[in-house]
Amino acid sequence: MNSEIDNQSILNLTQYRIAVILPCYNEEDAIAQVIADFKKALPSASVYVFDNNSTDNSASLARAAGAIVFEVSAKGKGNVVRRMFADVEADIYVMADSDMTYDASASVGMVSLLVEKNLDMVVGHRMDEKEEGLYRPGHRIGNFLLTSTVRGIFGGKFKDMLSGYRIFSRRFVKSFPALSIGFEIETELTIHALELRMPVAEFQTRYRTRPSGSESKLSTYKDGLRILKTLARLYMIEHPLVFYSIIALLFLVTGIFLSIPLFIEFFATGLVPRIPTAILIIGLVLSGLVSFVCGLILDTVSQGRHETRRLAYLAIPSLRME
Repeated sequence: MNSEIDNQSILNLTQYRIAVILPCYNEEDAIAQVIADFKKALPSASVYVFDNNSTDNSASLARAAGAIVFEVSAKGKGNVVRRMFADVEADIYVMADSDMTYDASASVGMVSLLVEKNLDMVVGHRMDEKEEGLYRPGHRIGNFLLTSTVRGIFGGKFKDMLSGYRIFSRRFVKSFPALSIGFEIETELTIHALELRMPVAEFQTRYRTRPSGSESKLSTYKDGLRILKTLARLYMIEHPLVFYSIIALLFLVTGIFLSIPLFIEFFATGLVPRIPTAILIIGLVLSGLVSFVCGLILDTVSQGRHETRRLAYLAIPSLRME
């Protein structure tokens, strides 16, 4: 989708309270310019910077640039997002990184799309122009694999699940039970929208290299493993019957496989000479049955959680109704 938008659309956005929320950790080389770019793109918006224990001058430079600065002592992007969603009151939330990699001018088109289509989340789909140095080795393929995994498990049509450039409705923000600590927060945001079947969209936007002196805080392998763990945890929470049924099936198949020689020997001789194996088989079968029953019980609990989250979401008026 084209990021160009006409002046009339900009005027129409002034009726909404728009908050630009920027997580920040040691971004003194970029933070002032990021704030200036968003103020230019969205003149009526309030800009909030949530500083996560920066050891440089990020916080003071953000204040000097006209942003409202909050201090978040608990380290990790997930902790920062939790505070941003809790502390900022607005109708529309524009979240981006503070490293100048995202195109602030695209926020006008993204916000307009959210309003016009009455959406709850618009994700900035970073256009991959294969620019040298834009992604660290492994990031491009890692994003593709993780995004494909989420599509396969939870559905949806996202092409850039790990994008940090997102526009949210108040409905989304105030119904989101943030649990993540670090960079896996983008995964949790995406799955929250998919599980509640919220209206969402992607918007193509340019992705730029960091300014000289600025370093990425993302650890390719460590954060990639944390994202995979988050996917597994959320799948277990959101779809417990399927999750525990798979475990039950593994126990039962293993038990049946081990029992075949015993049954053959029993029918041939009438004896069961390998008692420890027989006890193991009984344990595996019982474990499988217990796992399946746990899945049934937790599925009922999960349905109750879904209903509670849905009611919390519906309790907040949509943009069209405010």
